[in-house]
Amino acid sequence: MGHVTTIGLDLAKNVFQVHAVDQAGDVVVRKQLRRRQVHAFFAGVSPCLVGLEACATAHHWARELTALGHEVRLMPPNYVKAYVKRNKHDMADAEAICEAVRRPSMRFVPVKTAEQQSALMIHRARELLVRQRTMLVNALRGHLAEFGLIEAQGLHKVARLIAIITDETDERIPGLARQVLKVIVNKIENIQTAIAGLEMQLVAWHKNNPVSQRLATIPGIGPVIATAIAATVADPNTFRSGREFAAWLGLVPRQNSTGGKARLGGISKRGDSYLRRLLVNSSHTVLLCSKAAKTDPWLTSLLKRKPRLVAAVALANKTARVAWAIMTRHDTYRRAAAAA
Repeated sequence: MGHVTTIGLDLAKNVFQVHAVDQAGDVVVRKQLRRRQVHAFFAGVSPCLVGLEACATAHHWARELTALGHEVRLMPPNYVKAYVKRNKHDMADAEAICEAVRRPSMRFVPVKTAEQQSALMIHRARELLVRQRTMLVNALRGHLAEFGLIEAQGLHKVARLIAIITDETDERIPGLARQVLKVIVNKIENIQTAIAGLEMQLVAWHKNNPVSQRLATIPGIGPVIATAIAATVADPNTFRSGREFAAWLGLVPRQNSTGGKARLGGISKRGDSYLRRLLVNSSHTVLLCSKAAKTDPWLTSLLKRKPRLVAAVALANKTARVAWAIMTRHDTYRRAAAAA
């Protein structure tokens, strides 16, 4: 099998599909592999180009195959889908991957390190726990509303409701209901402790990562957003400009242009929704709380012409461009006046 030049590998949990071609594009190998056979198969193949879809376990297998001497390239699954012929099945997927990875115009996903994936795992676990906490808090509010106990919105207001539940002398809550509500309160407190522990791990990772520390110098970016960007963007040079990075985050207008006439709509909302949400929420905080933002000529002019939500998205777009510039130039943030 020394004449194999390109391999398309369709990943799965247990059954993998291989589609290998030679320099002329003729099929050399088309077979299924069990999980335990993958290492042995690629160890017996001379170094070649291996294409994978950037899906679950893709970064792990990319690191494993790179260690065997192969050149591994990850591709977005929606870009590979166009090369699938007729019905979708494992053989067709592997063939489409093999065809797509050889296209000169194809865009590839940088392979993440185990450290970056570990940092992203902290973010995903924290996001899951935050959602669970929100569900429990909403359930707690709903149950207490049945007894006429209403409190203002906001997580910091829940402490008052918890104090009512833990107060055994408060007769507004029946004893049986109090026992049930205490179970929910214990869950909320345990999740809150777990979230605080994960955030401490994020801060520790942030202090040991120079890219994350440089990103944190940007106004509106703290350790959570800085670590998320540093762990998600394995290679900022993949993007040709800050605008392309913002487009990857879905923060640019969606185009529906034809006949030489440009039609721009709302933001595309493509790419990483987690990073986009963090940046937009951070922009809202900057607009509400930052004194520097209130004196920024660009922001004040924008707020006069556009609604606050539109201004927040525009500020998130600008922050994303600044973040890309800092990552590519290995520099820290400097205000325009100071730089001048």
